[in-house]
Amino acid sequence: MIRLTNCLDSSPTGNRGRRRGGAAIALAAVLVLSTGCATSTPAASSATAGSRSAAASAAPGTVNCSYEPGGSAARDVELPPENEPSVGPATAAINLTGGTIDIELDRATAPCTVGSFVHLAEAGYYDDTPCHRLTKAASLSVLQCGDPSGTGGGGPGYTYADETNPEMVYPAGTVAMANAGPDTNGSQFFLVYEDSTLPPDYTVFGQLTGGLDVLREIAAKGTSGGGRDGAPAEPVTISGITVAG
Repeated sequence: MIRLTNCLDSSPTGNRGRRRGGAAIALAAVLVLSTGCATSTPAASSATAGSRSAAASAAPGTVNCSYEPGGSAARDVELPPENEPSVGPATAAINLTGGTIDIELDRATAPCTVGSFVHLAEAGYYDDTPCHRLTKAASLSVLQCGDPSGTGGGGPGYTYADETNPEMVYPAGTVAMANAGPDTNGSQFFLVYEDSTLPPDYTVFGQLTGGLDVLREIAAKGTSGGGRDGAPAEPVTISGITVAG
């Protein structure tokens, strides 16, 4: 069985930047993405996720999101705004070693996730950070990024609820959040370069519109240890993320 999880780590793991916290991801022998977990303040359960996004006080075209402080941050950053847009186009260009990854962000499906991602990108949280993990299993083909510490144990100092549904799938070109169980999203995300089989437990918040070839070239070079999971054989760094919309 393959599961993507993201363990909170109370020791290390920007208006669009407000407090601090941790998230961690690593692959076990059965291809479980997780780490040894320390205590942290988790987001509310998935049963409350809908109520967060549908709070009566939200203005038209927006949702109220609950970003819960917890843990220490890999890089100082403020909490995102609580009110996030749920309509309108949004895009991101991830400038990676080897090329640019262009993404159409999905505010309608995952407004709080997109809000957090945009917030972190605009705050410079992702600037000059490594993509610390590459998986090459037949059913799990992803490049994982979003931890400034490069250890797989870093996060932004807050968590927030899943925005998932039973129909979520993970074909090539998907952009989704890693997590450590229900409602533990932080800053780490994964880019799917070949169709992957996962339970619908990982919030999909975007789709590639360009750069899939860049991901596949990175994957073709393999991992540093030559196995199915590990750091990319050639270091991969995000120099910056530009968002629009």
